[in-house]
Amino acid sequence: MCELLGMSANTPTDLCFSFTGLTQRGGKTGPHSDGWGVAFFEGKGIRTFHDSAASCDSEVASFIQTLPIKSKTAICHIRQANVGNICLANTHPFVRELWGSNWVFAHNGQIENFAGSTQIYEPIGETDSERIFCDLMNQVRHNLPRDTSLTELNQTLTNLAQSYAKQGVFNCLISNGDWLFSFCSTKLASITRRAPFGAAQLKDADVTVDFAGETTPNDVVSIITTEPLTTDEAWHIYQPGEWRLWQLGEVVAEGKVELLAK
Repeated sequence: MCELLGMSANTPTDLCFSFTGLTQRGGKTGPHSDGWGVAFFEGKGIRTFHDSAASCDSEVASFIQTLPIKSKTAICHIRQANVGNICLANTHPFVRELWGSNWVFAHNGQIENFAGSTQIYEPIGETDSERIFCDLMNQVRHNLPRDTSLTELNQTLTNLAQSYAKQGVFNCLISNGDWLFSFCSTKLASITRRAPFGAAQLKDADVTVDFAGETTPNDVVSIITTEPLTTDEAWHIYQPGEWRLWQLGEVVAEGKVELLAK
């Protein structure tokens, strides 16, 4: 399996603290050593970094840990390969354009023998994850108008996520920079940090940050990850079938769907 990391904030925020913790799980404190990637939204644009090396040993990952790239929305992934070779083409997050925006997707899980639709969007690599993403994008593009409301889009994403989760393990993060959709098939956690801010200790590295010295009283920053990254904070643990839609650090819609037992 792989691990996910997402951020939604109401002000441009760097991901250095959480990213440092996650990268240790890529070959040091965890087995996810088959590549990694991260995407930072900046307005309509994105900065993306990918490496097929283990994140704990990657010089690119080490560079990003010290580089305070600020974004309101970011998605990161560390990979433990089960489908496809270890190469850049198979590293998440994957990116496609729809309605004039970059859509970014990362997946934890596996759906065996997934084929999906092959219309406008087609996979570049070999993973089931990218095939699922292309199918999702084809479904959204085919079934919804360009000016669809966020409510309608969220319902479609929820329905698609439910259908994928009924076929296998489907934990995911997807965003177009304005919103971030998270879905839990088996494992996901989140935390929202707001005033009064305190200190936090990473679980996978000897790093502590006092957020009070790094934020303003108006800041709201939410982190979504496969497993909690800190040892001294109260994380929300998703239940199977639970989904949440995030904007500017806040949950704007949430719910839970039924999943068939695997």
